Amino acid sequence: MAQPFLENLKALVDRHLPAEQHLACKHFFSGAALYANGVMCASLTLVGLAFKFPPELRSEFIDSGVASSLKYFAKSPIKKGYVLFSDFEDVSDEDMARYFGIAVAHVRSMA
Repeated sequence: MAQPFLENLKALVDRHLPAEQHLACKHFFSGAALYANGVMCASLTLVGLAFKFPPELRSEFIDSGVASSLKYFAKSPIKKGYVLFSDFEDVSDEDMARYFGIAVAHVRSMA
């Protein structure tokens, strides 16, 4: 079940971060996750595409309604470090590349 998510995430990464190094896409729950230098920075699951963003940017996206808080399952807790784009197919290529770039830079800055 996770294989289509892994393939789709790899395609998104190849399209929007072609020059980035030290990235890996792996199976994650029943979806896929993107890791930068071994730290998860994005996931693609049944609920949508989520990115790990800095706190102030995360709040801005959620407060404006552009994205929502991430919950992998209805009764699970909110994953506090992430924003969720449930309709990520509607995100422009320019914005998608920017979101991937922000997430990768954010986790790398935490190291």
